[in-house]
Amino acid sequence: MDIFVILLVIVIVLIACCLRIVNQNERGVVMTLGKFTGVKEPGLNFLIPGLQVMYKVDIRTKTSDVPNQEVITKDNIPVQINAVVYYRIQDAAKAILKVENFMHAVSQLAQTTMRNAVGERTLDELLSKRDEIAENIKEILDAKTDSWGIDVEILELKDVIIPNDLKRTISKVAEAEREKKAVIINSEGDKIAADNLA
Repeated sequence: MDIFVILLVIVIVLIACCLRIVNQNERGVVMTLGKFTGVKEPGLNFLIPGLQVMYKVDIRTKTSDVPNQEVITKDNIPVQINAVVYYRIQDAAKAILKVENFMHAVSQLAQTTMRNAVGERTLDELLSKRDEIAENIKEILDAKTDSWGIDVEILELKDVIIPNDLKRTISKVAEAEREKKAVIINSEGDKIAADNLA
């Protein structure tokens, strides 16, 4: 009787060691003796301890902050720019097998792509066409991460930081433009008044 109870406990413990739960928002990438053997869906899954290993991959949308990047624009103006990338795993197996650390890889790729894209634009374009530039960067990122099983959903440029001395120069230019318009409007008003008087 005691042997039966001991055997029953051992069997229950062995079964418990073989069962793995995959949550609804995850997929389990299974390796058997180091070789990829499949992706486990959500629910209760059976694994052979010691022979099989499962890597869980969260398939929800992830956010990656792209830190400040120092960039020289096409018109040789230094700016700092940062962004945020929203992406999700489309193929869990590729995300584990094709790239060592997909989160780090997406962040690094976003930094280099952003620097290259901004370096091809002038400061005026950067300030006036932020959405267009962000969409362009997103498309490049999405194309490059497809082989990793990753879908880049959104890329938003957060801040464009211009040096303070350049801000003062831009402010002076804008003020000069306003004064020029005011003078033109005044002279047109004087001309109309002179025509009416004549």
